[in-house]
Amino acid sequence: MRITAIGTGLALCFSVYAFPSIGQEISEVIANADPAAGERLFRQCKGCHTVDQGGRNNVGPNLYGVLGRPIATSEAFRYSSALRDFGGEWSLERLAAFLENPRKTIPGTRMSFRGLSDIADRADIIAFLNTMSNEPRQFSEAGEGAGEGEPDIPAEDFGQLVIAEGVEETFYTCTACHSEMIVAQQGKTRDGWGELLEWMVEEQGMGELAEADRNTILDYLAEHYNTDRPNFQRP
Repeated sequence: MRITAIGTGLALCFSVYAFPSIGQEISEVIANADPAAGERLFRQCKGCHTVDQGGRNNVGPNLYGVLGRPIATSEAFRYSSALRDFGGEWSLERLAAFLENPRKTIPGTRMSFRGLSDIADRADIIAFLNTMSNEPRQFSEAGEGAGEGEPDIPAEDFGQLVIAEGVEETFYTCTACHSEMIVAQQGKTRDGWGELLEWMVEEQGMGELAEADRNTILDYLAEHYNTDRPNFQRP
């Protein structure tokens, strides 16, 4: 997720706008949010953000303790002047609005994340981010331990990608910035996919992948989206 450069237009007026309708909805949903589901959803953010305490800044800033944090204050990260001018803090309402549609919430942002239309997904991610903090908030009267048990976890949807080992890492890494169809329509050797990943990091600002994740993704792409294009979607 990328929030490093944000246009100046309307930044100040958004800094005082409270997003009342969105806030009312998220405040009702957050009490039943699932941090574990949010952690799974956060995989699509890992290309640009770290979330561990003391984690390095990447394309976007480290997000440890982001809920309630003053905006544009992650140490050693170079924020745009527009984001600094936005002011205030990352409240529950602001995070929910930004995660739904970054470019609509803050016009001019270059954040490439497509947004989460499902308010339950947004609540889950916020609930996960809330756990990554020295001072996590309590969102429900039941408090810690609420919602424990064996929840029904829906099957994940990986779009047009072939279901096989490595699809999860590939899907979440790629769809942080674009549709998985861009992958499904191509065919490259393992080296070719590796060069493309390097180009994404060096030229497009994608965060560097952990070696294990990179190898898993390359193995998956080389097997299922090689030059013979065995899984090319044809009409």
